[in-house]
Amino acid sequence: MITKEEVRALLQSTETYRIERTTSTGDMDKFQEAICAFANDLPNSRKKGYLILGAYDNGTLSGLKVTDALLKKIAAIRSDGNILPLPIMSVERFEYEDGDLLVAEVSPSLVPPVRYRGRTFVRVGPRRDIATEAEERILFERRTSYMATFDATPCFGATIKDIDTDYIKREYLPQIIDHEVLESDSRDVKEQLASIHLYDLQHECPTNAAIILFGRDPQYFLHGCYVQYVHFAGKDRGSEIINERQIKGCLSKMLPQLESFVRDAVVTSRPIPISMLREKDIFNYPDKALRELLMNACMHRDYQSNMPIRFYQYEDRIEILNAGGLYGEARPENFPMVNDYRNPIVAEAMRGLKYVNMFNRGIQRVKTLLQENGNPEPVFNVDKITAFEVVVKPSLSLNLVTNDEKVTNSVTKLNETLNDILDFCSTPRSMTEIMGRLGLKHRYNVKHRYIDPLIESGHLVMTIPDKPNSRSQKYKRALT
Repeated sequence: MITKEEVRALLQSTETYRIERTTSTGDMDKFQEAICAFANDLPNSRKKGYLILGAYDNGTLSGLKVTDALLKKIAAIRSDGNILPLPIMSVERFEYEDGDLLVAEVSPSLVPPVRYRGRTFVRVGPRRDIATEAEERILFERRTSYMATFDATPCFGATIKDIDTDYIKREYLPQIIDHEVLESDSRDVKEQLASIHLYDLQHECPTNAAIILFGRDPQYFLHGCYVQYVHFAGKDRGSEIINERQIKGCLSKMLPQLESFVRDAVVTSRPIPISMLREKDIFNYPDKALRELLMNACMHRDYQSNMPIRFYQYEDRIEILNAGGLYGEARPENFPMVNDYRNPIVAEAMRGLKYVNMFNRGIQRVKTLLQENGNPEPVFNVDKITAFEVVVKPSLSLNLVTNDEKVTNSVTKLNETLNDILDFCSTPRSMTEIMGRLGLKHRYNVKHRYIDPLIESGHLVMTIPDKPNSRSQKYKRALT
């Protein structure tokens, strides 16, 4: 609140756009219009406005006696509901030899336009009037610029020592800023970080984005800033826990750990025979798809929530759940074609660190990777208001190999048939003889399914190699 000496000096001030002097004590409309205009701060001075009761326009005092009743009446303007959004103001009485002054101090609003009974009042110089359409548009644009995302706001209580500035200068800045620009930049590290929204110079502290991305102990300030992994033996949370881990730290340190963990502890493979001659590795989940989903969870989550990112693995699926539903322009009816960023500074930094590309193609890429690996299409639960969930199921190929006895028997039978052909061809045999041996009548199928693979693998050779389609062609087991 302004001091007694400052009030006296303000009475003679030429800054008329932020001062309203009056000798009236009962014109409540005038008072409220003035407070509304100060809150809108059309000149964008970022300075407080003052409604001063008990003074003439020339700055002399009228000899007013400020009573407690008058003080309460003016203070009640703040919350009587006529001015919306509610103004930030304080009221004080100052006593002088030649009279009292009642001063209402009004701070510029962070969510303009502010209206008194539905009308927007502004001040331009000494004039107070209803805002024009153009002036209202200016106030609306200012409102948008003031509404910073959570990652852009200051992390109160943190200091420059709470972030790893050495890592930022050594690893991050060279990836997002041209080398020559960095070499010629002689600014203080705080000013450098402020230019990329990682430090708030006004409040002398790092932003939340800086703590999330490069904090030495981000969980101290943001309790849910980690990934909780749990591997359940069964199909629900009531089953036995096989493995559990909390992956903590700032994103610049946590994301590499998360990548390695997915690749080494979550993704598994097993070779299966697709013939006697070849095997194929079948993966339960493609690691790049899980990586993409986890990167998206870290980028889009609501960091104001205390809930960690839940990475739960069950017998028949993986669930990834992060705080914060669809944001901004993204809605259930247009997901995933439309994207928006809850944490634009975090998203931009992850792009600079090469963890995401911000091309709005991550979901489609996940679907493609899962399809190529034989997994069912992922299920996105976008109906939850406060959370976003994706469910991924294991590869169908792996399920078939593991659970379907018919497939296993089919591979076994194929191997037996190939071995029989090789034994039969210890002496050169024609295609007709081989077909008779197998009891098969379709020449093309026998050649394509059995003979060609054996020739390609070097287990079987043709007696007339330069004439593969000769009627006299015979096949013989290769010498080993």
